[in-house]
Amino acid sequence: MSSTVTLPTTGGPALPQRRHLVTSLPGPRSQEIIDRKAAAVAAGVGHSVPIAAVAAGGGVVVDVDGNSLIDLGSGIAVTTVGNAHPGVVAAVQEQAARFTHTCFMISPYEQYVAVAEALNRLTPGGHAKKSALFNSGAEAVENAVKIARKATGRQAVVAFDHAYHGRTNLTMALTAKSMPYKSGFGPFASEVYRAPMSYPFRDGLSGADAAAKALSLIEKQIGAENLAAVIIEPIQGEGGFIVPADGFLPALADWCRENGVVFIADEVQTGFARTGAMFASELFGIVPDLITTAKGIAGGMPLAAVTGRAEIMDAAHTGGLGGTYGGNPLACAAALAAIDAFENDDLPARARAIGDVLLERLGALQAADPRIGDVRGRGAMVAAEFVDPATGAPDAALTAAVAKGCIAEGVIVLTCGTYGNVIRFLPPLSIGDDLLSEGLDVLAGVLARA
Repeated sequence: MSSTVTLPTTGGPALPQRRHLVTSLPGPRSQEIIDRKAAAVAAGVGHSVPIAAVAAGGGVVVDVDGNSLIDLGSGIAVTTVGNAHPGVVAAVQEQAARFTHTCFMISPYEQYVAVAEALNRLTPGGHAKKSALFNSGAEAVENAVKIARKATGRQAVVAFDHAYHGRTNLTMALTAKSMPYKSGFGPFASEVYRAPMSYPFRDGLSGADAAAKALSLIEKQIGAENLAAVIIEPIQGEGGFIVPADGFLPALADWCRENGVVFIADEVQTGFARTGAMFASELFGIVPDLITTAKGIAGGMPLAAVTGRAEIMDAAHTGGLGGTYGGNPLACAAALAAIDAFENDDLPARARAIGDVLLERLGALQAADPRIGDVRGRGAMVAAEFVDPATGAPDAALTAAVAKGCIAEGVIVLTCGTYGNVIRFLPPLSIGDDLLSEGLDVLAGVLARA
């Protein structure tokens, strides 16, 4: 028997919480829309799941043909509070009836200020903080680098192997993987350097040793006196959900503090309860100078932020930060409702419970199948890395086949990783335990047949 969740935006009956395929994928109506996409949308905008969505909520996405798929992707960690969360929907509807835009740089409004106040309160550290709001994760990262350069008077920036920070010119330079993010789009922004990441499954190093290796390279090839910022994802996202060894991040943060370098935590994917804490930095005992957020911040509305030490944030001159749509009032209203849910519904605890299920089930699969080389993650941000059992080499073909098989059977999963050999699990925190378990059952069956 399926459970249900009400979708306030549909005005219709509750959405059944079940996996239910009435056609093969894509169904005929979805195929029609996909054909229209091919004719009307630039070829560079791809898609990985062959459906046209019409409704979503709880733990499912429903397509135009009536197929209901289990959602283990959350729109790439965006709908963390759940798609069409009732509080978010109500807040957006109420705000839309009042006003949809003035541009905060023209005439400010309270919603923007309230979001900034919430971010200043929630992000790690008890120091004085300020925030600025933007539209996307890439935009937040780009502005964090601008702020760090202005505050330090230096130009160089260090990012890490396997990093993903966005698709704008500067953030492509920070991003490590060429295809599909960078290939053919250069030249890229200058004064961006790369250091080795702690990758316990592949480098076998302790956190202290991995940090010493990275910092030696930074000191020799760049020099602290030239370095404005070090930017890192506390748990890497697109790069493969790489969890650094204990001690790696604190060593980097301490070195930055000793050398007047701005330490930026990119928490676009890890932020807002995703890892079982409000911010993944908390899990590693680090307090960033600046932190970038987006994705889960506003329940599906486009919003991003840079939050950090007040004296660093204030380094930019008046008019140096902003944007026409940054901190749009609809997105701010959504963010305030989402933040209310994160705090008052104890969603970090729900993320930890989901993580326990994911790690237990995937760990059991790993113990029985040597093609799963590693299972890692925190909270509702967990991944399995697929390898050749004989050599340990990344197996991208198997990964693609398993992901394709899961989608064909009605379970949305996403791949990632520099080598294309990681399947990541990012379920909405509104998913029921029964749907989560069923999705993992499907994965196990697909893997056994692959």
